[in-house]
Amino acid sequence: MLLGFLLLLPVVVWAQGPRRAEPLNFGQWVGEIKAFTQQDSLQKPPVAPIVFTGSSSVRKWETLQQDFAGYPVLNRGFGGSRFPDANHYFDQLVLKYKPKQVILYEGDNDINAGNTVNEVYQAFLAFKSRMRRDLPGVELVYLAIKPSPSRWKLYPQMQQANAKIKAYIDRHPQHLRYVDFGPAMLGKNGRPRPELYVSDSLHMTPAGYAIWTKQLQPYLKK
Repeated sequence: MLLGFLLLLPVVVWAQGPRRAEPLNFGQWVGEIKAFTQQDSLQKPPVAPIVFTGSSSVRKWETLQQDFAGYPVLNRGFGGSRFPDANHYFDQLVLKYKPKQVILYEGDNDINAGNTVNEVYQAFLAFKSRMRRDLPGVELVYLAIKPSPSRWKLYPQMQQANAKIKAYIDRHPQHLRYVDFGPAMLGKNGRPRPELYVSDSLHMTPAGYAIWTKQLQPYLKK
């Protein structure tokens, strides 16, 4: 009996294996993408806007226009998107607006969904390649994955992804910028400052967005 159990044990351990990333579902964002088209028909977007896109930290930035008054900002953050979602909908979210600048926040949900550091990095390179091909000369500003209490255990992995992307941008600075809000969002104890997050311990309060606004404004193009 014991021998049989021991013989099965390696199979069970092997079967568990490394965690696989949650499958993508591009179709879940169709409604939000259509809503953007509807918004455009009701209110004409700015000419040559600064397009903000990415996951819910952008989508929930409801004060974006007030925070960057005088700048032609356009919020095209959607759902709890991941990098491949932003790549998939690049034409509808970015290209159609002929932006003067693109601000991107992705990677947070990717790591949480089980994607590896290298997968996040490769997805960033794919987005950057679309920019260079279809919007040559337009600057891409990448917002580093932020720390948050609910995903604190994943932050070391997120920092690794940030570091790979930053290293690439440092080597290829033309039309690429990197902004890291992380240090300003951590307290003296080295942990995320609670007052910067709403009750889900993931998304941000106005105080959190105030940090993003202050640090990002010098990078924006008039």
